[in-house]
Amino acid sequence: MRVSHWALAALLIAAAAPALADGDAARGRTLFSRCAACHTVTDQNKLGPHLSGVVGRVAGTVAGYTYSKAMAAYGKTWDEATLDAFLAGPAKAVPGTKMAAPPIANAQDRADIIAYLKTVPAS
Repeated sequence: MRVSHWALAALLIAAAAPALADGDAARGRTLFSRCAACHTVTDQNKLGPHLSGVVGRVAGTVAGYTYSKAMAAYGKTWDEATLDAFLAGPAKAVPGTKMAAPPIANAQDRADIIAYLKTVPAS
């Protein structure tokens, strides 16, 4: 019975710990400057594909952009989870991607950038 009390205590502590807050779109807009050298939020492709309307779009489908074979075959829809995994480690999430930017290690920074991208409509 003692073990179950410890397990219950651990669960209660974990439940009481603050979860990672939802992203802050205003802060994400500022953080997006890290991405702006290669990406836009308009319908113009640069070194990377444009990111207007990226949330909800199938990866590797922006017209006029030449994707790596890996990204073209990825086939997943960009949502919070897939974007978070990709930003945390592009080469790990999609081995063979052309994206050479360093991973965004800070989870809150990723959440904020994703919150911003969710506000950017498709052009």
